[in-house]
This record gives sequence, structure tokens and C-alpha cells, in this order.
Amino acid sequence: MSELSAEVQGWIGQRRYEQQGEFDVERGYVFTTCASVENGNPLFWDDEAAAEITGGPIAPPTMISVWFRPHYWAPGRSEQAQPLQVHFDLKQALALPEAVMTDNTITFGEPVRPGDRLTTWQVLRSVSDPKTTKLGSGRFWVIDVEYQNQKGEWVGTESYTGFGYRRDA
Repeated sequence: MSELSAEVQGWIGQRRYEQQGEFDVERGYVFTTCASVENGNPLFWDDEAAAEITGGPIAPPTMISVWFRPHYWAPGRSEQAQPLQVHFDLKQALALPEAVMTDNTITFGEPVRPGDRLTTWQVLRSVSDPKTTKLGSGRFWVIDVEYQNQKGEWVGTESYTGFGYRRDA
């Protein structure tokens, strides 16, 4: 870790890029997503079943990141929004032009419901010492993307492990 710049070391454990979703959770996205993968779970389609099982309609838990996938264009935006910005910051700060995600784990909390407006932020959890793999030389990093609803309730965390590298000559 001593080889990491003070700037990168300062990112570890800190909330970065906190943002509120650009739109509310809405059922049209839920129906389209479920239809695209032929997910007929009545929990997402049937209001009576949803009321009985979860106290009302919910979005599929695996859609948690959908509510933050930036639209290519939005009024007033001067540059294209980029998801998982900490990952791209690390690539630049560590001069590692290539990167892959090697692991992704999602932990779920309170259900996400239509009408919710979610807030998210990214937390760099760790950066490894330099490593060499078949891809090249670089570092592994772990980034958590945390989500909460408008009530401040935790609804989930996505944890990504990435490997930024430079191809060996």
C-alpha cells in the first residue's frame, strides 16, 4: 500500500460520487425487464400476490443498478455520465489503461418499490499490492456501490472486484 499515492489512499473507505437517481422506480421498467427474460413471478406482475407476500409491489432485487444507469443524454448535462466512476478514477490515477471486473456480489436489504427515489454512492474498500496475471501487471481493487431509499433505508450493496493492468510487453 505504501506505493499508492496519498490521493488514492485517501479514497479508501470514503463515500464518493453520492447521487440521487434521475428518475423514480417505476413499474414500466419492471414489466419490460421481466418480459425481456420471461420472468413470470407473480410478485412482480400481480398486485394481490405482491400485497400478500411483500406488502405491495416491488422491483426485482437484481434491478437495483437499473435506477442509476445514466441516460446517454439529459437536459443540462455537459458531459456523458459514467457509472462506477471510482473504477475509472483508479485506472487513471494508477496509469492502468486496461481493466476487467473479476467478481460482483449483490447483497439486498429493504425491497425497492415503485415510487422510490434511490440514492447511491461508491466506496473504495481496498487496492492490492502490484500483481502479475496472465493479462498483465496491475492491481486488484474492491469497490462497493451502496444504495438507500428516500427514507434512508439501506436497500442493497453491489461489491465489485476489478483488476486494472498494463499488458506486459
